[in-house]
Amino acid sequence: MAQHSETTGDQPSEQTPLLGKDANANGHGGVSVSAVEVPVEEPLVGNGNGVNGAILKTGTDDEESQGQGEVEEAVNRNHVAQIILVLLIGIFVAHADGSILLATHPIIASEFNDLENSSWLITGFALAGAATQTLYGKLSDIYGRKSLVITAYVIFVVGCAIVGMGQTMWQVILGRVISGAGASGMAGLVSILITDLLLIREVAQWRAYVNLVATLGRSIGGPLGGWLVDVVGWRWSFFGQIPPIILAIILVTVSLPGSPSTTEHLDTTAGPISRKSKLSRVDFKGSILFTFAILALLLPIELGGVKLPWSHPAIITLFSLSPVLLFVFVAVEKRQAEPILPLEIFHRRDAALSFLILGFQIAAQLGLMFSVPLYFQITTRASNTVSGAHLVPAVVGNALGGLISGLLIKRSGRYKTLIILAVTLSSFGYLLLMLRWHGNTNFWESLYIFPSGFGTGIAQSAVFVSLQAVVADPAHLAPAISFMYLTSTVALTIGLPLSNAVMQAVLRRVLEGRLLGLGVGRGEVVRIIESTVSDVDFIDRVTGKVREAIVSSYVDGLWWSHGASFLFSATAFVLTLFIRQRPLGGPRA
Repeated sequence: MAQHSETTGDQPSEQTPLLGKDANANGHGGVSVSAVEVPVEEPLVGNGNGVNGAILKTGTDDEESQGQGEVEEAVNRNHVAQIILVLLIGIFVAHADGSILLATHPIIASEFNDLENSSWLITGFALAGAATQTLYGKLSDIYGRKSLVITAYVIFVVGCAIVGMGQTMWQVILGRVISGAGASGMAGLVSILITDLLLIREVAQWRAYVNLVATLGRSIGGPLGGWLVDVVGWRWSFFGQIPPIILAIILVTVSLPGSPSTTEHLDTTAGPISRKSKLSRVDFKGSILFTFAILALLLPIELGGVKLPWSHPAIITLFSLSPVLLFVFVAVEKRQAEPILPLEIFHRRDAALSFLILGFQIAAQLGLMFSVPLYFQITTRASNTVSGAHLVPAVVGNALGGLISGLLIKRSGRYKTLIILAVTLSSFGYLLLMLRWHGNTNFWESLYIFPSGFGTGIAQSAVFVSLQAVVADPAHLAPAISFMYLTSTVALTIGLPLSNAVMQAVLRRVLEGRLLGLGVGRGEVVRIIESTVSDVDFIDRVTGKVREAIVSSYVDGLWWSHGASFLFSATAFVLTLFIRQRPLGGPRA
């Protein structure tokens, strides 16, 4: 009989049954955290990290019952696949949206003569995701996965509509903020559902399929966004996302079974807690405190060196306020009956390392994805379509890395070696960019971004399994997954603005020196610099030495941006050396 982890706290091991011996056993040997409760006679979904077929295999040992169990398990797996396939529509659109924005943000901002704030189109999206990410995990435990998936879709649609209709830069940014609040649930809840439905050894493979769809979205999104800008305008790249999400809402409503509160299912002895209103169980206080702590950290990163000098009192105050708010958050969470983020998760060293490794990898990768289209727009004056297409090698590498790592983990149960390989390849890719991308990049050298994408794809699958292997309490799994997505979101909000800030700072400083060296008057220098950083097409309105100075200065700024990505990835490599390989159990018969 499986031992329950909530009483033993044991980690998954070679002896830990991945398929539970009773209806409540899961891959962690704990109580079921099934997102979808259905009768046994209609086995649509699984529990914990094992499908309901596990339940069907435990009644008797005679051949007839075993054969029937295998057939029913196969049927159940088809239902699991159908559920995940429906959810993949949202995954595709959410990642296509990100790629579209990465390829078109200079054009959108240039329409409003505000290129230096273009990173807010991405950062605002990420900040909203950071503010809502931890809520989705807890709310889905209380209200059910299905309700929260639909809610996330509706919020995303509203955001896309506001972006498409925006008449000012800040209206467009507001739309991106609302879209970000929806997209965080669209992505995070799918991964939570996968862990609800599947065995721990199979999670990486199924997440690789999800990652493949996400990669397809990113691959299509960049060129499609650039093409729409060239043909009908950037607004239609956001209006066009609304119909497939409306279709997804309809399919989720029809296909995804409803679910009761999983917390009530988990804790049958909770007594008064179970009888509380659902809303009163939401840790809004902790969520708000955590949101402000994150904003206090990220806002000065976005503003420093661009809008305000790093020595400005507002920058120093915000940086100082962030750890204070984090300390208050921890103090509040210790007293919460149902904290939005159980602090016990961080008592496991490998859990903290998993968060950090993936965070550094995402920060490195997103800094690269931000700078690549800009590099080719400046150095070759590539169209929006072509500059967006230059992102394809990275996203294809991401897909291949995820698929290969998923298969290897399923077969061997080993993930640490894959994580080391991932960060090594990524670091090598960024180093190649620093050594070779100096303004005259040929076709083969443009493929240097492939290793970074391949490494990040491996890391996303392997680190997810690393986290799942170390979280002993199944009640903590959904919050842990939500926090992992939050870590990625925070990394995005740090990686992108930091890369932009580094590039902008170097661009301004180097361009000023070059223009003064050409004998340009100081007043004209200020005008040229401001025009250069606010409109990517300004380069077409200058000629001769001034044009060469602008291009060279951009290349210098982007070199330092790649250096920041290399530093992030190298840090992840060091952290990977301290992670432990934990047994995931034998392969399934």
